[in-house]
Amino acid sequence: MPNDVTIKKDEEIDFHQLVGTLIDNRWLIAVVTGIFLAVSIAYAMLATPVYQADALLQVEHRTPVGGVASELQQLLGSSNTEAITEIALLTSRMVVGQAVDDLRLDIPVQVRRFPLVGDAISRQFRSSNSLLLARPIWGMGRYGWGGEAISVKKFEVPDSMLNVPLTLVADSGEAYRLEDGNGDEILHGKVGEIVEKSGFTIMVSHLRANPGTVFDIRRVPTLSAIVNLQNDLIAIEQGKDSGIIAISYQNEDPMLASAILRDISAAYVRQNVDRSAAEAAKSLDFVRQQLPRVKADMEKAQIALKHFQMSAKSVDLTLETRSMLEQMVAVETNIQQIRLEQAVADSKFQPGHPTLKALDDQVAQLSAKKDALQNQMLSLPDAQQKLLQLTGDVEVSTQTYTALLAQAQQLDVARAGTVGNARIVDVPAVDTTNPVKPKRILILAIGIVVGLLFSALAVFLRQSLKRGLEDPAAIEEIGMPVYASVPVSERWLAMVEKKRGVSLPTGAKLLAVENPADLSIEALRSLRTSLHFARIEAKNNILMITGSSPNAGKTFVASNLAAVIAQSGQRVLLVDADMRKGTAHLSLGVSAGNGLSELISGRVAFQDAIHKNAGQENLDFLSRGCVPPNPSELLMHPRFTKIMSDVAGQYDLVIVDTPPILAVTDAAIIGNIAGTSLMVVRFGVNQLKEVELARQRLEHNSVKVNGTIFNAVEHRVAGYMSYGHYAYLSDK
Repeated sequence: MPNDVTIKKDEEIDFHQLVGTLIDNRWLIAVVTGIFLAVSIAYAMLATPVYQADALLQVEHRTPVGGVASELQQLLGSSNTEAITEIALLTSRMVVGQAVDDLRLDIPVQVRRFPLVGDAISRQFRSSNSLLLARPIWGMGRYGWGGEAISVKKFEVPDSMLNVPLTLVADSGEAYRLEDGNGDEILHGKVGEIVEKSGFTIMVSHLRANPGTVFDIRRVPTLSAIVNLQNDLIAIEQGKDSGIIAISYQNEDPMLASAILRDISAAYVRQNVDRSAAEAAKSLDFVRQQLPRVKADMEKAQIALKHFQMSAKSVDLTLETRSMLEQMVAVETNIQQIRLEQAVADSKFQPGHPTLKALDDQVAQLSAKKDALQNQMLSLPDAQQKLLQLTGDVEVSTQTYTALLAQAQQLDVARAGTVGNARIVDVPAVDTTNPVKPKRILILAIGIVVGLLFSALAVFLRQSLKRGLEDPAAIEEIGMPVYASVPVSERWLAMVEKKRGVSLPTGAKLLAVENPADLSIEALRSLRTSLHFARIEAKNNILMITGSSPNAGKTFVASNLAAVIAQSGQRVLLVDADMRKGTAHLSLGVSAGNGLSELISGRVAFQDAIHKNAGQENLDFLSRGCVPPNPSELLMHPRFTKIMSDVAGQYDLVIVDTPPILAVTDAAIIGNIAGTSLMVVRFGVNQLKEVELARQRLEHNSVKVNGTIFNAVEHRVAGYMSYGHYAYLSDK
């Protein structure tokens, strides 16, 4: 059951502990976040600004040739898709490629700057001296430091050298040389001259730089340059079917960004005008091709009517026939006009387009009306029928011919004055005082957020990797009572650090003597009370203090606990039984020689081995002695048992400081003699499995661990809900 409870608790997320862990590591988080913030500030200040050029175009809705088709589109409710089409044209290779060719965007060339800070230094120089040339800094003349300029009008390379980085080095007297990646010269020339050599052709029209300044240059395939520009160009319609297109482009050079948009806008409008003029010319050619045929039909109809009138000797129509003629002419004229529009629409739309279907429906309706009129004509006399037919042919052909002449004149005027349906509303402009990148506030905010997240993750990762116990409840869950939680003593750490390296200190160093009001000493006084009741059923007054591993602080606990109990008036003997690495003598300011190892070996008398009142009244001390070759064998000698039995009768309490049980077996030997055994567990150092293994090893040797002492507990917010430490001091 206890194990099940432990597993459930481990699976639960303690948000109080998470927040506490962050607060405990607040200085680490602050330092890491500060580093990220500093990096963000450096990037925001050193990053090259990027500027955005904007322009606004308007695409007016095209009205189809002829009023009927236009009315049909309005009746059908067809949406205006011209803006979408125009955006595709605006970003097409035809238009964008014109800007690439005009501005030579397929020849990227830029001066070489000093890494990291070179751009920032050059920007500061350009802002104050736009026409001057900065002198090299620190003697590094290969880098540009501000004011450099170059214009390459032509640069052709062999196909194998496309996209290969090359260098152009400025020389004195407007001269330059072109070098490959290895620094070998390819050619040299002067500004304004075309130079050809080994498949390379170059013309530098302008160069302003200190001698030795290096420019990085490449010849990019034209198609690649066009695709790159297409990817960076943004064109969107503002509002649905508004016909307003906003275009933008970003570049580190604001003048270049504006020039690119200006060139693209002009090329787009120019092709739009050319396209509109070509459409008008095509319609005019079609009308002119129809005029001779319609004129011939008109003349033929007139001659036929004249011959019939002469042969029939009848030139008048009845009132009924005249009315029927007017209806017939109107219907036939409409049919002819729609058929002309069909011929024009066939060249614009695919079969099945709604406009073509609507025109076909109109022709079908008019044809049905025409058939009805023709059926009505059958009731007329034959002479009237023939006269009606011939007269109608003349009037229809005459009106058709007149309409074609008028349309030809209109198209001729339209072709001469074609302006297209696209225009530039806002010319390209750049706000040089407000770069779009880097967004400094956003960068700083991201730096802070990333710093906080990174440091928090680092803290949690370190916490997850650190298996040391930090909650005494975990020890109690495995059945080992915690007699006391001894907080870490900053005073003791300072004392140890101050006297570090002294081989044999003089004077008392026990914290219980130096600072009896320390919180850790108060915790040991609480332990003194707990021990009083724990020893009631013990077989003797010998107390063994051990640990699972080194650095648990058992010597600190044993020596200061002995001093605290001695201060209560009891006679206490502290025995340093760690004959290998015992250090209790250092805390008491005495020598390690003539101690336990000599006493067991019989080389020294008991009176000579005991240090009376060592650092504290009522506190005697038996040091470890000289390091013997066989400490465990000495402890198993009957003389050691006799010594422990004798001192138990002479003192109120005997505290034995032993080596860690997982390192050597000494504690198991001494534990069989002691009446009470305590294990020191260090906060954040000893692991739960380690403590369990230490207890099992002692129990296998018939040693019962009465309890544990949780030592060097650090006051952390993460453990605030589990335990706390309190001080109740007298008024000074």
